[in-house]
Amino acid sequence: MGVSFKDWLSAARLRTLPLALSSIIMGGFLAHKADRFDPTIFALACLTTILLQVLSNFANDYGDTQNGADQAGRVGPARAVQTGKISPKQMFTGIITLGLASLLSGLTLIYLAFGGFESSLFWIFLGIGLLCILAAYTYTAGSKPYGYVGLGDVSVFIFFGIVGVVGSYFLQTQSFNSVIIWPGFMCGALATGVLNINNIRDINSDKIAGKITIPVRLGRKKALFYHWVILSISIVSTLAFVASFQDTKPLYLVSFLLIFLNGYQVYKAENPDPYLKTLALTSLAHVLLVGFSII
Repeated sequence: MGVSFKDWLSAARLRTLPLALSSIIMGGFLAHKADRFDPTIFALACLTTILLQVLSNFANDYGDTQNGADQAGRVGPARAVQTGKISPKQMFTGIITLGLASLLSGLTLIYLAFGGFESSLFWIFLGIGLLCILAAYTYTAGSKPYGYVGLGDVSVFIFFGIVGVVGSYFLQTQSFNSVIIWPGFMCGALATGVLNINNIRDINSDKIAGKITIPVRLGRKKALFYHWVILSISIVSTLAFVASFQDTKPLYLVSFLLIFLNGYQVYKAENPDPYLKTLALTSLAHVLLVGFSII
């Protein structure tokens, strides 16, 4: 069975890419603030992140269908494997291909960042990269996907927030500043908010499939309150971060309004799926506004 490029593009879920890139862009702003911005390292970090995100989306499509979370009665967008547009075998081949591509891109990134294989930092970051690949696959795929026991939020907060921001900053500066933990929390919280919208949308089908996400554990009403908590963490983290600088501009206040609007829209909506994309784009806009506020 031939698969069209359009089907692969749909399975890649391009609307998730702005969210994936947000933490890398934030790391770039921080490196620029430290006068250590490296365009080559930044570009490779973006490429590696995109490949990892598409790998994660392919694995999610594959794993949720294999484990029963993607069913005919599911509320969200139809998935490629679920609908038969891409067979499980073809999707698994796509996963392997993306895994190898992200590994190659990541190896090039850390080789250039640390000047070769001799640095111990090369091997430390190689371990982090392999962990990222493993986490992308085992979220919903494999025999014991951690997303099915409610650990997806923790993983997203860590990898889309702290690892993305601190890692991309360190690759360019080879230094660490405790202040950058705050934007790591900021990006991680917004990414977790996107996942929470996804899980609120799928709460009924996930419950049937035995996928015990945070909203399944809490119920819809408490999951909506949890969403407000997540968004509040992003705002508090932003304020704590900008307070570290004396010459900031208040551009980030604009995106605070967008974040509050998302919380209200998700709270009022019967199906919050449309606001998943808007929060992903809001996350990117927030990073850009915070970044320009500090530089």
